[in-house]
Amino acid sequence: MAIEVELDMAAIAGIETAAKAAALETVRVLRGEVVSAAVMPFDTGHMQNNQTEVTQVVDGEEIHTMLTTDAPQARRLYYHPEYHFQTGKNANAGASWLADWLPGGAQESFLPDTFTACLKEKMPK
Repeated sequence: MAIEVELDMAAIAGIETAAKAAALETVRVLRGEVVSAAVMPFDTGHMQNNQTEVTQVVDGEEIHTMLTTDAPQARRLYYHPEYHFQTGKNANAGASWLADWLPGGAQESFLPDTFTACLKEKMPK
């Protein structure tokens, strides 16, 4: 018995395009959530408002979509909860400001749920 499988490459490309777009949108929404939650350290606002951005890198078959900052102080602030963080402008400012949205955090279902909703919206009809 012979089985022949034909792949619709145009449909697969459409799904890949939708997945990339959904990942970008998900991380953009995450950025908005982080800003709304007022959890990033905030002195002048430059790190949060100007140096934190959504990036996407395609490396062969892998797609990496990230919330990144090029602020030199970001790593130091993120990993040092013992610092005294100002809370005048961001009431919840502190270290590990993404922890709530990561596995084990209070908002751990946010990323998969948002990605699913964005992907459904962007899938080719």
